[in-house]
Amino acid sequence: SLRGQPIIFNPDFFVEKLRHEKPEVFTELVVSNITRLIDLPGTELAQLMGEVDLKLPGGAGPASGFFRSLMSLKRKEKGVVFGSPLTEEGIAQIYQLIEYLHKNLRVEGLFRVPGNSVRQQILRDALNNGIDIDLESGEFHSNDVATLLKMFLGELPEPLLTHKHFHAHLKIADLMQFDDKGNKTNVPDKERQIEALQLLFLILPPPNRNLLKLLLDLLYQTAKKQDKNKMSAYNLALMFAPHVLWPKNVTANDLQENITKLNNGMAFMIKHSQKLFKAPVYIRECARLHYLGSRTQASKDDLDLIASCPTKSFQLTKSQKRNWVDSCSHQEETQQRTEEALRELFQHVHNMPESAKKKQLIRQFNKQSVTQTPGRESSTPRVQKRARSRSFSGLIKRKVLGNQMMSEKKNKYPTPESVAIGELKRASKENMNLLFSGSPAVTMTPTRLKWPEGKKEGKK
Repeated sequence: SLRGQPIIFNPDFFVEKLRHEKPEVFTELVVSNITRLIDLPGTELAQLMGEVDLKLPGGAGPASGFFRSLMSLKRKEKGVVFGSPLTEEGIAQIYQLIEYLHKNLRVEGLFRVPGNSVRQQILRDALNNGIDIDLESGEFHSNDVATLLKMFLGELPEPLLTHKHFHAHLKIADLMQFDDKGNKTNVPDKERQIEALQLLFLILPPPNRNLLKLLLDLLYQTAKKQDKNKMSAYNLALMFAPHVLWPKNVTANDLQENITKLNNGMAFMIKHSQKLFKAPVYIRECARLHYLGSRTQASKDDLDLIASCPTKSFQLTKSQKRNWVDSCSHQEETQQRTEEALRELFQHVHNMPESAKKKQLIRQFNKQSVTQTPGRESSTPRVQKRARSRSFSGLIKRKVLGNQMMSEKKNKYPTPESVAIGELKRASKENMNLLFSGSPAVTMTPTRLKWPEGKKEGKK
């Protein structure tokens, strides 16, 4: 029955799976990354986690007291939708208003100009009773619907972003860029602000997150048509910040120090709403590895993960890869040093004054070169990687190492020949075998590599 149906790819599939199946693991993962971005003292972090009650700003003046009592009286008339805690059923009813407003975004002063109170009461009763409303009949105006939407948000028991997140949003507003000297500037760090909002939205209750996405999409589309409706993102923020961010039962005087931050934060969410409901990449990877880590631990993506998602298999694979790379680079470096020492040794022999010893050494160099690469010119022998045989190494040790080590004790100043010999001695037996093994021209037994002390120098 599913044949022919389009396949929907959800990049946050494992994120949602982890949220529903293991909420404690999910919350710990998200909150640990939130505290990496913003500084939350112990009390504010406990408030974000819901472990302690939130201390909200409040005024003691008579005006604010009258305002709070008036708002509490208005909320006594609770219906199925208005004045009740947010539920998916309530969102389904309110979605009728949002869907209608998407088709009427060009109305000037939308959300600012109030509608007719009589028509609004008719709409309110219909929504509370769960009745589907025909908003296209022409009986209601766009301003009626827009005002009713604001009224619904204003009568929620707590703001849409919840009381627990209040202090975290104030800290996000303070995220600024740093200059080259590490000093904090007045330029907002938009990337970090977006990342912090993405994380905060992940731990919102599902009904709040769903309605917030519907609302911000609507306000984003409204701001895009500000040339017609005269409502910019900041103008819309002034209308909705009290219902989305402000704690309930407070006035502008209570929030005098933070009201600018809250309004600017609301405008920022409207402008960047299309990015805020995607989980950060590292959260997706951590959630995916939580379920598929044992089967995909060797993939490149897992090796490139940042340290925010520690897994045992990932650390093991990364350490093995690092050890292998270090071993290869060490062998290659030793090989290059040995080859360079041999080149210097040959150059030194070539520059020696004419003597029987020089002729014999050059003859052996040329003989070895012809043995390995027939037809090659004998006047320009080169040291090839893994090309010299054991007989050549024996020759060097018999002809050069013994005599030069004896003469070096008598000479105070090192010569190029002694430097080359020192390099050869520093090469381990394993690296010497790596350099001189593998030659098809000469095969020797290990006993040929031992040199008796009494052996004559000229004997091959």
